[in-house]
Amino acid sequence: MNPLSVRAVFTRTFSAIAMAAVAAVAVLTACTPLQIVTHSVSQTEARVPTGQYTLDPHHWSVIFDVDHLKYSRFTMRFDRVDAQLDWNQGGLDKSQVTVAIDANSVDTNVPILDRLVKGADMFDAANHPQIRFVSTRFERTGDARGTLTGNLTIRDVTQPITLDVTFNGFSPDPLTKQDTLGFSAEGRFSRAKFGLGTWYPAVGDDVHVRIQAEFVRPPAGN
Repeated sequence: MNPLSVRAVFTRTFSAIAMAAVAAVAVLTACTPLQIVTHSVSQTEARVPTGQYTLDPHHWSVIFDVDHLKYSRFTMRFDRVDAQLDWNQGGLDKSQVTVAIDANSVDTNVPILDRLVKGADMFDAANHPQIRFVSTRFERTGDARGTLTGNLTIRDVTQPITLDVTFNGFSPDPLTKQDTLGFSAEGRFSRAKFGLGTWYPAVGDDVHVRIQAEFVRPPAGN
């Protein structure tokens, strides 16, 4: 092959590689634009559009932990939860949240314990498939913080529970363009008050609840 042919092949190959690199950069740039890198949220509640928000199915966690033989706090999570937030004028003070947890989705990371916790001695998920929470009152304790009181129902027994809630902030999500709210919450309840005294005192009575949740609303016009 003469030098001119070699040079032509090299030029075409280099151009193809360069074009592929440019395309890859374009894809990466589309996926990680500057607004994602510099994304921020606001805790100013007045900026949040009113309306109904639903739990983002990909960004949440609901975790219970309970004392185990004084050795540790044994942890269980739930894999299926639905929730709706009605955000009203007045922000946290005037808004309400409703949560439905699938009791069959409890996950202790130990299959035999999953069956026991779902079974008749504890959640009795076959007959009581939902754990529900409906908020009733919010009391402000600081900027974007407060205590949220509501009714928790387990096995058809309803008792009040109070959660310490932090409003982490609001902003349109830079990827989905959906209005998005973020919250952290935690609280405690006595499982005996719900008739769940099984395995006490080997398993403690005090249940610690930890929640992380993002709520979303589709963009206007969708």
